[in-house]
Amino acid sequence: MRAVIQRVREAAVAVDDQTVGAIGIGLMILVGVAHDDQEEDARWLAQKIATLRIFEDAAGKFNLSALDIGASALVVSQFTLYADARRGRRPDFIAAARPEIAEPLIERLVALLREQGLHVETGKFQARMLVKISNDGPVTIILDSPPKDSVTR
Repeated sequence: MRAVIQRVREAAVAVDDQTVGAIGIGLMILVGVAHDDQEEDARWLAQKIATLRIFEDAAGKFNLSALDIGASALVVSQFTLYADARRGRRPDFIAAARPEIAEPLIERLVALLREQGLHVETGKFQARMLVKISNDGPVTIILDSPPKDSVTR
């Protein structure tokens, strides 16, 4: 799984001009799923995201996590995170998982983030969404779940 995490002052997602998810201070999380991703990838990503220290303490250092400050998260599925545009001019999305694989894993990620203690809002899977992000910093982190042969899971 791949996640692009942005520290935000606020973020919202709308479908058909109706807001379906919105947060204040917290994390905007764009998530892509690959063919071979499994629950262990969602579990690893949820734990990493919830405890990622990208919020500043009183000294201005990145020492606080979303959990530490009571931040929220907005999770939006984005298969285009697995786009390959190295050849030609049109990206291919062959590495992205099919919807029947991706949707349950994204739902599981959301559930695991909630189990970690985060308030989580979501977009709508496979919908055309308008995402509004007020990136704070800007701070943007890209996380990939460990390779399948990794022993450090």
